[in-house]
Amino acid sequence: QVQLIESGGGLVQAGGSLRLSCEASGRTFSNYGVGWFRQAPGKEREFVAAISGSGGNTYSANSVTGRFTISRDNAKNTVYLQMSSLKPEDTAVYYCTAKRYNFDADYRSNYGYWGQGTQVTVSS
Repeated sequence: QVQLIESGGGLVQAGGSLRLSCEASGRTFSNYGVGWFRQAPGKEREFVAAISGSGGNTYSANSVTGRFTISRDNAKNTVYLQMSSLKPEDTAVYYCTAKRYNFDADYRSNYGYWGQGTQVTVSS
């Protein structure tokens, strides 16, 4: 089992920045690829970014490329999502998720572990 706890959400003005954290407990964290997803009210959950267990491979959605950066510190069992140049359309609940197998071939889906989410609100 892997337990995931997100933090760092909040209210920010458009153009501002936030850093989300996802702290994991349980199994060896470096064995797990980690993704960030988000869900806005009335919309489906969507992929935001992902990072492999070693941190060597990262992926991001076109809508956030160049603005969001994903990274990890396996010594701290933590993955970060640095969000800059935030827009009102980035408003959503952000979820951290993890999986151990088949990560690079399927980083957009089939995650087994999910956190509770953290709210990000960007005001215009």
